[in-house]
Amino acid sequence: MTVLDPFTDALDYPLYVVTAEAAGERAGCLVGFASQCSIRPARFIVWLSKANRTYRVAGRADRVAVHLLGRDQGHLARLFGGETGDRTDKFTRTAWHPGPGGVPVLDEAPAWFVGRVESRVDGGDHVGFLLVPETAEHPGGEDFRLLSLADGLDIAPGHPVD
Repeated sequence: MTVLDPFTDALDYPLYVVTAEAAGERAGCLVGFASQCSIRPARFIVWLSKANRTYRVAGRADRVAVHLLGRDQGHLARLFGGETGDRTDKFTRTAWHPGPGGVPVLDEAPAWFVGRVESRVDGGDHVGFLLVPETAEHPGGEDFRLLSLADGLDIAPGHPVD
């Protein structure tokens, strides 16, 4: 329990899958802490847990991809949130293709963007990756209901915080 829990318990924000590639090593994880943080210039920040393999790979990467998931994509949320890349090659279990700069892009994602890492900010047990969006796609084109925190509460994290 933290002092912030009474506030954050009321939130139901989107979940994202963040992927990275560095020196031929791929990683990806489920992320709940992320937001657009500037309009002009466009900027987005994603927060990666220091306990997570994706954090270690993204720390050496120039770019990362941020994917939105639909409510019907719990299988991807469980793969990228409930498995650890320390033991599982998640990319052998889902379709993907190399995006800009070689960043893995999930084929099933209804929307995604690739951003260049402009800076990293230490936030405690997470590090914020400030991204300059380079390309964004919404390949599905149709409206979809976002997968949110409430939809992922039953996913046991691959790397617990404590």
